[in-house]
Amino acid sequence: MTTKEDQLNPAASAAVTPPIFISTSTLQSLITHKSLIHHLQSTLPTLSPTIHSPIRHAHQTSPSSSLLLMPSWSLSPSLPYVGIKLVTYYPNNSTLNLPGVQAIYMLFNSLIGQPLASIDATELTYYRTACVSALASFYLSREDSETLLMIGAGSLAPHLIRAHLSVRPGVKKVIIWNRTGEKARIMAEKMSNESDFLEVRFQSNGCNLEELVKEGDIISCATNSEIPLVRGVDLKAGTHLDLVGSFKNSMKECDDEAIRRGRVFVDNEAALTEAGELVGAFERGIITKDEIAGDLVGLIKREKPKRKSSEEITVFKSVGSAVVDLLSAQLVYENYMKSGQ
Repeated sequence: MTTKEDQLNPAASAAVTPPIFISTSTLQSLITHKSLIHHLQSTLPTLSPTIHSPIRHAHQTSPSSSLLLMPSWSLSPSLPYVGIKLVTYYPNNSTLNLPGVQAIYMLFNSLIGQPLASIDATELTYYRTACVSALASFYLSREDSETLLMIGAGSLAPHLIRAHLSVRPGVKKVIIWNRTGEKARIMAEKMSNESDFLEVRFQSNGCNLEELVKEGDIISCATNSEIPLVRGVDLKAGTHLDLVGSFKNSMKECDDEAIRRGRVFVDNEAALTEAGELVGAFERGIITKDEIAGDLVGLIKREKPKRKSSEEITVFKSVGSAVVDLLSAQLVYENYMKSGQ
């Protein structure tokens, strides 16, 4: 009989057992933003070189929707997994009060090909995206940051707020801005009642976005915008700008001036060809690819100075990666197997 210990170490047994399903509620019981940040911080430098991750497949399924396939695998004894995330992107779902991005993650044993788990990857994606941003912020934002501006009030926004606050517990005020002010108001009210944030003051919209940008010590953007929302001229000295939303050339959350003023880091090389803010800046000669300061693994390994001064503006652009998906799925799956559920 195959035990949970055998399945946790897939090489221990060749017996095929049915794959488990990890739902949203189960996933939420297995990890926190803090635990995933710590896991990525400790595993990315050592395990990412062992992971094979082809360029993601992107297919246009309608004029406004897409299907993305993101495979990765490793033969490392400490990461004996094959994984693939299947993602649907339906930006118009916001009008139906549904997530614009939905996904499922399939995890296999890389030594014998056995399916191990099917994971709700909509929630997994929210966690991993937010934790990548927060991990970068740990190295790039000022330790004395007090105001977080969250631009966008979609399903990812609460995760970004929780993750950023976990690495910058000194933040005293969170401002949520959204084109639909009512969504921002509802989110601010809901998060202000969470027990972990009773000492944090939440507010929404209030005034125009340009004025709010001037307040932010950390500015996190998670939108589908194709026009710049953050103007570089409005960034105050010492701001850290976190850009999450864009993943194709037509999308952009900040203007060229923000890129020009900032010291720019990326989560991985794909951002150089996929992020609209960067592709456009390269084409217009605002910066060159050689001027990108580094990536997330380099930040963790401290290959480049994290922040040169308290006045420096830093920018982190992420587009996501199958490497981080696999490491996140590893933590969820292995915690499940240890939990006895």
